[in-house]
Amino acid sequence: MVITMSYIVKSKIRELAKKIDVSISSEADEVISKAVEDIIKKAAKRAEANGRKTVKARDI
Repeated sequence: MVITMSYIVKSKIRELAKKIDVSISSEADEVISKAVEDIIKKAAKRAEANGRKTVKARDI
């Protein structure tokens, strides 16, 4: 079994899912977390390309 770090708060994801009347599988949790990781990495590269270490909304 491979243990990966999660970048989401699963209880908050489930809270949102409940509001819109759906369920979230643990497999979906992993994909959502990976998507968040990818967004942050891309935003960090853009910030760095613009001479900054701070990620801003416009980098996302």
